[in-house]
Parts: sequence; structure tokens; C-alpha cells
Amino acid sequence: MTWTPMLAPAYLEHTRGPLSAVRFELVTRAILENLPDRPCDIVDVGGGHARQAIMLARAGHQVTVADPDPVMLAAARRNLADEPAEVRERVRLVPGRVDGGAFDAVCCHSVLAYLDDPAPMLGHLVALAGPGGLLSVLALNADAIAMRSGLRGDWRDGLASLRAGRQVGDAYLPARADRVEDLAERLAGLGAPASTWYGVRIFTDHRDDSGPIDGLADLLELEWEAGARDPYRRVARLFHLLAVKQA
Repeated sequence: MTWTPMLAPAYLEHTRGPLSAVRFELVTRAILENLPDRPCDIVDVGGGHARQAIMLARAGHQVTVADPDPVMLAAARRNLADEPAEVRERVRLVPGRVDGGAFDAVCCHSVLAYLDDPAPMLGHLVALAGPGGLLSVLALNADAIAMRSGLRGDWRDGLASLRAGRQVGDAYLPARADRVEDLAERLAGLGAPASTWYGVRIFTDHRDDSGPIDGLADLLELEWEAGARDPYRRVARLFHLLAVKQA
């Protein structure tokens, strides 16, 4: 695993800005639109500070957050403390790995980028899902790896990223990118064919994330509609792949 002690603090800082809402709102919408219309049992592998879990719990689902990082779990406890009791009761924090179970949905968001090989994790995710269970994978998009640096005018980093197939630059932690077709093929081989996929952070990834957002509702709708169609989703910073485990 490409791990560094700075990973958790850097991730928490990155998701503190107002533009981070774009990712979480879009991913939540996609998951909820593809879940059965009933309370579901969900596991979020590498669920970190539980922001995604809280949004799903607010919608009435039971969510288990499994994460080995004590810094992330401490942040999760702080976030849960701000929620009403009925939401807190729907979220369970597990320090480490969850094995076994037949979850209605299995989430793994922004985790594969820090694994040298995604194959073991993908197998673990499929094993956690019950028959007909939804798999939700959010990954760094290798087909757009130079977009952020290029749009910011960091030409040298953009060129190096394009050539390396990974994010290059002093401002970035080491991370590996994937292609949606590759992950879809791997999941299909494990008995969980892809059902759909979305691009996430098409129009905002390169923007400064320190100030307020004007027109957030319009931005989210633009991202949602563009993220479901080509060519826009192809240049998104992240892709959100959904698959269904076969019975």
C-alpha cells in the first residue's frame, strides 16, 4: 500500500473545503438512486471520517464504517457527535477490516488510489456483498490524470502526470489511478458486472476551494447531468462505478 502518515491529515484538509460537497452529494445521489426502496445494510470500506456514511444514514440506512486509521475514526466520532441520535444510531464504526456478511451495498471510495494493486480489495468488496448487492467504487480517473494540473496552468506537472499515468507534483501525495473499463472488467470477472458509472468533479476539481460557492444547486445539477454522459464524464477527476453482485 502507498501509505504515508500524512494521508489522513491531508484527506481531512482536502474534504474540509466547500467544493468537497460536490463529490459527496453526487456520490450519495447515485447510490440512493440505485438502492432498493427500503432501509438497507451498507458497509463503507475505508469510510474514514464517516461523511458519506452519515449522508446515507440520514436517508434511513444502517451503515458500518470500517477504517484502520485512528485519525480518521476520531474525525468520524466528531462528525457523528453533531448528528441527531437517530442518525448516530444507524452508524457503526469498526477499527480495521470487516470480514463476512451479506450487505445490501458495499462502498469503497477514494481508497484504490492508495493500493498498489486493486485486485485484492475488489475481491474483498465482492465477498462482502450479498446476492444482488450494490458495489459502489469511487476511483481516480487515469484517463484525465493531467486535467487538474493543466487547467491550473501547471504545465510541467500536467505533462509529467500524463506521461506517468499518475498524479505528479510536490502538492500531491503518491496516488495510483485506474480506468473505468479495467475496474468494470475485473468486477465482472468476480461476478459483479457494472451497471453504470458517473464522472465526478468535472467542472470544479481545478478550482480554489477556500471560498463560498455561488449557485451550488445549479452546479450540482450540471455535474450530475454531465457526469452521466460522454464526453464530459471522461474528463472528470474521479469516476464512480456501480456494479451488482450476481445471485
